Amino acid sequence: MKVLVYTTLFPNHHQPNNNIFIKKRMFHFAQLRNCEIKVVAPIPYCPPLPVFGKKYQYSQIKKYELMNNIEVFHPRYPLVPKISMPFHGFAMYLSTIGLIKKISKVFPFDLIDGHYIFPDGLAALLCSKCINRPLVLSARGSDINQFTRFKSIKPMIRYTLNQADHVISVCNALKQEMTDLGIDEKKISVIPNGVDIDIFYPIDKEEARRKLLINQDHKVIVSVGSLIPRKGFHIILETLPGLIQRDAKIHLYIIGEGHYRSSLEKQIKDLHLDRHVTLVGEVANDELKFWYSSADVFCLASSREGWANVIMESLACGTPVVATRVYGAPEIITSAAVGILVDSTPQSLSEGLKTALETAWNRESIHAHVKNRTWFTVADEVKSIFDMVLSR
Repeated sequence: MKVLVYTTLFPNHHQPNNNIFIKKRMFHFAQLRNCEIKVVAPIPYCPPLPVFGKKYQYSQIKKYELMNNIEVFHPRYPLVPKISMPFHGFAMYLSTIGLIKKISKVFPFDLIDGHYIFPDGLAALLCSKCINRPLVLSARGSDINQFTRFKSIKPMIRYTLNQADHVISVCNALKQEMTDLGIDEKKISVIPNGVDIDIFYPIDKEEARRKLLINQDHKVIVSVGSLIPRKGFHIILETLPGLIQRDAKIHLYIIGEGHYRSSLEKQIKDLHLDRHVTLVGEVANDELKFWYSSADVFCLASSREGWANVIMESLACGTPVVATRVYGAPEIITSAAVGILVDSTPQSLSEGLKTALETAWNRESIHAHVKNRTWFTVADEVKSIFDMVLSR
């Protein structure tokens, strides 16, 4: 089986941690018997001038690279932030269809595997119609739970979902949102993400803290994600003064980067939390296990998520989780033995963290909760969907 993967959410040599879960799923798929893939990962066009600030990094991404002997193409498409959003799918299609036709001549793929419903999914759909190949789309999170709120985009999302041959959802909550849009539930399959247990596994807490130079006596809370408002780091910070009054040894480590960093720095200063909070910055994926293992509890306070991979990674490292009960989180934390679900309020989050820090957790049981959800398991499930679509 030959599959063309189409998505903007893909790592590259310049952004190796970018949406690595799609790479994990499809690279494991490519290791299955008689399965091959090539990847088309469009990049917004930006002139190679530093004056464009953060957008300048797009110009530094190669148009072609090999990852694990798999070809990855990065064609450019025009984008004007916010203004051109309703046209992104069409712009992406027009900028990539020529490349896809060329690829099909040397790599006669059987199916297009598209990730993220808009704009990527719409562009993938137009490509699939142009070259007459079946299309399987994967809904990831904000492509459904956020973009459907835009009146100009919602009809395109509904059209894309209806026209795709099959749709994969990472959790049941997203599937329900798609059926609420009028999509036939029979064409939607739920395949949650996996976790790489070769990278994420329990490490002795003291050993991990020595490596990271973390005080052995501290009560450590770790949170991981892009520094953006919907990740809820500001809510975690609001809970800290009350928690610190109970235990002055509490310390929060926030791992990630993003445009919200300056706001978080100001909040930390205003709340006088400089001695209790560290903004670590971005950490390599294979180094995160030390941070998870060093923590007494992992916290995710997101207002929206699809299937939060950081929860899976924390559990695989044997670390309990306190998370807001949104979308896929209740489908991961199905037992009180592995974590606590809370509302997206400082009071509820504070109570959850307090309970978690006072609980004697069984880290082996926490690890066992997710260890069988490997990426090979996910790849097998994805292949079954592809086989079903191709058999039709």
